[in-house]
Amino acid sequence: MKKLFLLSTVVMLIVVSSCDIRKQRPEQSSAKSATDSLEKIIEQKDNEINDLMGTLNEIQEGFRVINEAENRVTIIKDGEGSNKKEEIRENIKFISTAMQRNRELISKLRQQLRESSVQGEQFKKTIDTMVKQLADKDQQLTQLRAELDAKDIHITELDETINTLNTQISSLNTENEEKASTISQQDKQLHTAWYVFGTKKELREQRILEGSDVLRSDFNKSYFTKIDTRVDKEIKLYSKDAHVLTTHPSGSYTLQKDANKQYVLRITNPDLFWSTSKYLVVQVK
Repeated sequence: MKKLFLLSTVVMLIVVSSCDIRKQRPEQSSAKSATDSLEKIIEQKDNEINDLMGTLNEIQEGFRVINEAENRVTIIKDGEGSNKKEEIRENIKFISTAMQRNRELISKLRQQLRESSVQGEQFKKTIDTMVKQLADKDQQLTQLRAELDAKDIHITELDETINTLNTQISSLNTENEEKASTISQQDKQLHTAWYVFGTKKELREQRILEGSDVLRSDFNKSYFTKIDTRVDKEIKLYSKDAHVLTTHPSGSYTLQKDANKQYVLRITNPDLFWSTSKYLVVQVK
């Protein structure tokens, strides 16, 4: 009987333990899933950074061998030898190939950066620096041609290389200018807002105010004044009675009277003020 009691007790403990384990499993599974997801994100970031660094190292190596080839040309042109022209031609051809390879790698690095999840502002600056290095190489090759011409060593390949570099660097600069223009336009749109102030009658005539509703229908957008939220932070309302009809966080602006007892709206926190609406409507009398 005692053995039967002990056996029953052991069975009960096993059942209870099993239940506890089953209760823990979902939490453990959830924690493991979160850990696995985090590890995958970290692994992806590491792979992307490694790819970017790999391309960057290739470009830097390209510039190194270009510098070495330029040094060889400088030594050869100042030296003696029957094969001088041929050696210079071979090195110029090598420089041309290396420059083209670096140009392709820079384009590849740009593409990698666009497609990656890495927020690489420093990479973008590095790319701009490398494009400038290519432009500097172009100037150095132009100077080298002048030095060779002075020694009556004219290399056709050098002319072709410089012409190609001029075209390709011009293309790179144009691409940079277009991107800068696009970013500037996007930035301008991001910081553009519109405001209007008028009497109740005027606002109703422009369908800006309908009953107690503001901007609910096809209102007249041309009636609004466009502003740059980074610059325009004060709006004179030229009225002794003014009410803001659109919704803007109360701590982001003040509505106070000037020396003429007329209201002036001052935006103290532009980002917060315009976060709820890019349109400002003020009713005056």
